[in-house]
Amino acid sequence: MPPRIIQGIDELKTLVGQELGVSDWFTVTQPLINAFAETTGDHQWIHCDPERAQRESPFRTTIAHGFLTLSLLPQLHRSAVSLQGSYKMGINYGLNRVRFTAPVPVDSRVRGRSTLQALEEVRGGAQVTWLITVEIDGSPRPALVAEWLGRLYV
Repeated sequence: MPPRIIQGIDELKTLVGQELGVSDWFTVTQPLINAFAETTGDHQWIHCDPERAQRESPFRTTIAHGFLTLSLLPQLHRSAVSLQGSYKMGINYGLNRVRFTAPVPVDSRVRGRSTLQALEEVRGGAQVTWLITVEIDGSPRPALVAEWLGRLYV
């Protein structure tokens, strides 16, 4: 599904409190998990050893790193919401709160729901607070819930 297009900060201001988009599904594969392990140095067997995970893990398979799921936020959000208009740049400003509420088993499909929680003016632009929920296909609990801050400079 194409992202919801929002025409600039003025339109965004009118949408505070609303869910603005749901991303496409994204499959979390073992090669992706392995690449993330290589990048971060986190080679814990629950992520990288499918045979041991099948024998010893309560999940009976490998699971994605929580920080891997968190690192998918830009991709998931971008496929849900597209902000157009006259601003120079947007930057990642940080996170207020992150909770990893359920594991993401290998080959799961995840998607993000983007809700605009707040928009406030800051020097040179606006700060946006997104509530991002990462759902797992077929799971009653989300994988992750985060308050993500961004800044848009005009």
